[in-house]
Amino acid sequence: MQTHEMKVKKATHPLEPLTAEEITKAVAVVRKEKNISESTRFAQVVLHEPVKEVALNFKEGDPFEREVSIILLEPNTNETYEAVVSLTKNQVVSWGFIPDVRPGFILDEFEAVEELVKNDPDYQAALLKRGITDPSLVMIDPWSSGYFNIEEDEGKRLIRALGWVRPDHGENGYAYPITGLISVVDVNKMEILRIEDYGVKPLPPTDGAYIPEEAKSYPIETRQDLKPLDIIQPEGPSFEIDGHSIKWQKWNIRFGFTPREGLVIHTVGYEDKGKVRPILYRAALSEMVVPYSDTNPAHNWQNAFDAGEYGIGQLANSLELGCDCVGHIQYFDAVMSNSKGEPFMVKNAVCLHEEDYGVAWKHTDWRTNRVEVRRSRRLVISFFATVANYDYGFFWSFYPDGTIECEVKLTGILNVGALDEGEKPKYGTEVAPQVNAPYHQHFFNFRIDPMLDGVKNSVVETHTVPEKPGPENPNNNAFYTVSNTFKTESESVRNIDLATQRTWKIVNSNSKNFVDQPVGYKIVTGENCLPFASDDATVIQRAGFIKNHLHVTKFDRDQMYASGKYPNQSKGGDSLEHYVKADRPIENEDIVVWYTMGHHHITRPEDWPIMPTAYQSFQLKPVGFFDRNPALDLPRPQDKNSACNMTKGDSCH
Repeated sequence: MQTHEMKVKKATHPLEPLTAEEITKAVAVVRKEKNISESTRFAQVVLHEPVKEVALNFKEGDPFEREVSIILLEPNTNETYEAVVSLTKNQVVSWGFIPDVRPGFILDEFEAVEELVKNDPDYQAALLKRGITDPSLVMIDPWSSGYFNIEEDEGKRLIRALGWVRPDHGENGYAYPITGLISVVDVNKMEILRIEDYGVKPLPPTDGAYIPEEAKSYPIETRQDLKPLDIIQPEGPSFEIDGHSIKWQKWNIRFGFTPREGLVIHTVGYEDKGKVRPILYRAALSEMVVPYSDTNPAHNWQNAFDAGEYGIGQLANSLELGCDCVGHIQYFDAVMSNSKGEPFMVKNAVCLHEEDYGVAWKHTDWRTNRVEVRRSRRLVISFFATVANYDYGFFWSFYPDGTIECEVKLTGILNVGALDEGEKPKYGTEVAPQVNAPYHQHFFNFRIDPMLDGVKNSVVETHTVPEKPGPENPNNNAFYTVSNTFKTESESVRNIDLATQRTWKIVNSNSKNFVDQPVGYKIVTGENCLPFASDDATVIQRAGFIKNHLHVTKFDRDQMYASGKYPNQSKGGDSLEHYVKADRPIENEDIVVWYTMGHHHITRPEDWPIMPTAYQSFQLKPVGFFDRNPALDLPRPQDKNSACNMTKGDSCH
């Protein structure tokens, strides 16, 4: 066993993610100093990010403290502890007991729960009532139990385990839900607390195969008329990589990865007028809440917090196994830890590549027939995570014109239940014979820590007003904008309003462009929705922030997640909608912008047996940050084929 005296390779930047050696060393230090038991579980081992001043003032070669944040769980006593370990000093520099919390679930606990349930005699007896004789074909999905004021569950760290059965080994079992049979598992003790059986439902009559080799009910014949569409970069990519730092065109980007958030974007800047101007300090998924609509006791408790309860990062795919990105791809591994504090690696968890993005700008002078056009491309950094049946892709794109885009791609398999023959669902769609896909919503909250030309920023809300009829508006066509700068946190709790074209802009009033306007970046909202759960619903009590699209808070390094640090089975209270009650000043301050976007999923047969990708996104678009179009200097397209004949100085048309 390696001891806490082991030597590890020194990190080259304060925000570099932890290496496997650093995780091992930090765990060894805390084990030795705190004499923790062998049964202790490590719920989190991540970089303890330094204060902003350290990261922003760092110069290559500067010394810096390297710290690790650890959450430990004592399963025998249900106690949770937090530690900060200094790798520089080889010691625990902070240690504390955190009462009445339940850390999120750890990846290897999922596997243990599945084996526990499948091998339980009472559960197997319940399977026999449903005609299922081979438990090895059963799949167990561990769902977080939420909080519903059940006295028996108080103080316990629980999983509500749902079952599915494969038609054969390796085939898709999500088409055959064992509806109404739920095992409630005490995960700390790894024992079944109770089995809830709400009655036998028949297994659906048709398969849910989505690959040709398995399809029986509905054979799949692969299309034969598609010609190759190749993406080649014979001279390689335009980006440069140094560890987790990226340079591409005028962008400077650093990134990291955590088991809870997945991909984290750090210290983003854009080169303008000979210097790199800062735009973002940090941006990442903060929480993802998925409330379901069905009133059936098999589904009415389902309100997943996929980041805070499961860890969207620890569920990342190894992209070497699929075709998630095309072109010249740079992959990055993600290093995390299991419940024993042992490091593990997700190979090729993060994908970096360039994509052609059509026309960046174009104009035809119809009098001279001169055409000027420039091609756009984008730099995309992404990862995919599989949360049981659903698959989510998270993509951050950077454009030559200074735009930043965050896109979520939703695909995978619907969470379904079985129907009796002739039963018609009210709160879902029958997507296949006797298969009910409940209506649900996906809410994604992103924590955006801006620093436009510095850390002192503000948020301005602008709406459009029609001019009153009168001599100044003879044709009644005029409209203008009215703006208001949020001064305190409570003012910033806002929603999209199409009727007034409400928009929000992050600005730095201390930095002006060449027409004396504060530099700014606008949040360009895309598809969105609001929750339909009432204020009395526990999902709203625990995640009331989903009721509003925007919140702005004063920076606090302890307020990292919209759902709070420990959302698992929480009763609410430590979450974004409570942060803003402090009503701290947010004008010309170090602020954090929290944007929530929702996908309202009224399920449809076309979503079955595997869901075509749905796209959800928002942009951060420069508004007065630059003096003019920053993509004017893009090169003319090269003459590559007969459709684009150019002489020197001509443009492609």
